Amino acid sequence: MSDHSWLSLENPEDVASPALLLWPDRIEFNIRHMLAQVGGDASLLRPHVKTHKMTEVVKLQLDAGIDRYKCATIAEAEMTAAAGASDVLLAYQPVGPNIARLRALQEKFPDTSFAAIVDDADNLARIAGYFASEGAELRLFADIDCGMGRSGIAPGRGALDLCRGILDTDGVAFAGLHVYDGHIHEPDVRVRGEQFEAARHVVEPFLGQLEEAGIEVPLIVGGGSPTFPWHARLAGEMGYRYECSPGTTLLWDAGYGTNHPDLGFQVAAGLLTRVLSKPGSGRLCLELGHKAVSGENPIGNRVRFPGIPDAVPVMQSEEHLVIETAAAADWSVGDVVLGIPWHICPTVALHQEGVVIRDAKATGERWRVVARDRRISV
Repeated sequence: MSDHSWLSLENPEDVASPALLLWPDRIEFNIRHMLAQVGGDASLLRPHVKTHKMTEVVKLQLDAGIDRYKCATIAEAEMTAAAGASDVLLAYQPVGPNIARLRALQEKFPDTSFAAIVDDADNLARIAGYFASEGAELRLFADIDCGMGRSGIAPGRGALDLCRGILDTDGVAFAGLHVYDGHIHEPDVRVRGEQFEAARHVVEPFLGQLEEAGIEVPLIVGGGSPTFPWHARLAGEMGYRYECSPGTTLLWDAGYGTNHPDLGFQVAAGLLTRVLSKPGSGRLCLELGHKAVSGENPIGNRVRFPGIPDAVPVMQSEEHLVIETAAAADWSVGDVVLGIPWHICPTVALHQEGVVIRDAKATGERWRVVARDRRISV
C-alpha cells in the first residue's frame, strides 16, 4: 500500500463525483496473479463475483481461461451466466421464491450449469420437490461449517445424513462440499496459517467418514481471499477435485492491502470525490457519505486518502464525510480527492457504474455494476 503513484487522474474534470474508478490493467494483473497461485491451472479456480458484480470483469477472467464462478445472489448468477460462464455456483442456500428463480435461470441459460448449497434437510426437500415437479435437477453442495458459525452444517452425523439425502432424493444431484473459512483474516501470516490448518482438520475427518459410508465427493469448493494461498496449495495435494474461490482478489482494497500484503494483489478500484465545504479550521467536507463508500466499519476504517495522509474522519452522513487534516488550508472547495475504500465489496454495490481509467485518463467507458440489482430478469 506504500506506492500510490498509480492513483492519479489527468482529466478529473470529465468525472462527476462521487465516482467509482476502475483500472483494468490492475484487474488483469490480479487475474494473472490468481492463476499463478494455482500453477496456471484455471480448473482450480472458481472466483466469487460478489466483489465486482460486473460483466466486464467476468469476461476478463473468461479471456484468461477461468470459466467457473461463485456468487451470492440470483442476480449475480444471472449476470455471470449472461457473460458466458459455463458453471455458476450460488453459494447461498436458496429459500422461498429464490428456488423457482434458480430454476428459471436453468431454463434461460441452458448452456450454463447451475448449482447451489444446502445445509438443512427440510429445505433440501423443498428444493428437490420443486425441481422434481419441473422435471429438472439441481446440483447441490453440502455446505460444511468449518468454524465460522454463519451458515453450514457441522461435520458429523447430521452432515453425513444430509449428503446421503441429496444422493437419495429426486430433483437434486450431489455435487460435493462447500467449505468457507471467512472467519480467518488474521494479519499475521503464521497465525493465519495455523488457523487455516485448524479449520482444515475440522473437515478432513469428515471426508474419511464419507469414504467409509461409500459416498464419493465429486468436488470440494473451498476458502476465500485471506486463505487463498493455503487453499491453492491444498488443491494440488488433495486426492479430491478441488476449486479455490477467492473474490476480493479481483479489485482488492485498503483493508486487505493493509492486513494481507503478503498476498501480493493490487488495488484496482478507487473513489473520486471533491471538497464540498471547509467547515472551520482544519476541516474538509467531502462528498463521500454512506451512499458512496461502505459504512459498516468504524469511521476510521472506511476509506484511505493517500494524498491526505494525516486525514482523520470525524463525521459521516448520507452524502458527506468530514475529515480533519493539518493540510486543510492547502485545499479549496471543488478540489478533487482520490481515495481507496477500506472494504471494496459493499462499496461497489453502492455505485451504478465504474469509470474506466487507462493510462491515467478517465475514458468514455463505463462498466455497469449489473448485479447490484436484486433482480435482472427473473
